[in-house]
Amino acid sequence: MQRTLSIIKPDGVAKGLIGEVIKVFESAGFKIAAMKMKQLSRSEAEGFYYVHMERPFFGELIDFMVTGPVVLMVLEGEDVISRNREIMGATDPAEAREGTIRARWAESKQNNIVHGSDSEESAAFEIAHFFSGIEIF
Repeated sequence: MQRTLSIIKPDGVAKGLIGEVIKVFESAGFKIAAMKMKQLSRSEAEGFYYVHMERPFFGELIDFMVTGPVVLMVLEGEDVISRNREIMGATDPAEAREGTIRARWAESKQNNIVHGSDSEESAAFEIAHFFSGIEIF
């Protein structure tokens, strides 16, 4: 069993897609081991996306992530990291495979509905950034 962090970003929440996205994950056989909705502070968003700090889009990404509430989830399952990334689709929705979350609902590279960890190392960091051990079932 493997765990990954998934975030329904502010655009997904604003569009009323929480249930739709969760349905996609559960239909794929993922277990939701933890979930909460929260409004990220600027410092939480900056700490979470620190790996992108030197990239030109960092400021815009942080500005976007604090525009509204997000839904944070710990997903659990066999090979869940790579399977989740397949289900989400390419970061750019124009390049996302048909039927993926981003191909169905995303507007742009930034407003792309969801985030998912890209490795076991980043999943461990990202989960710990938002959840304590006692919050994960």
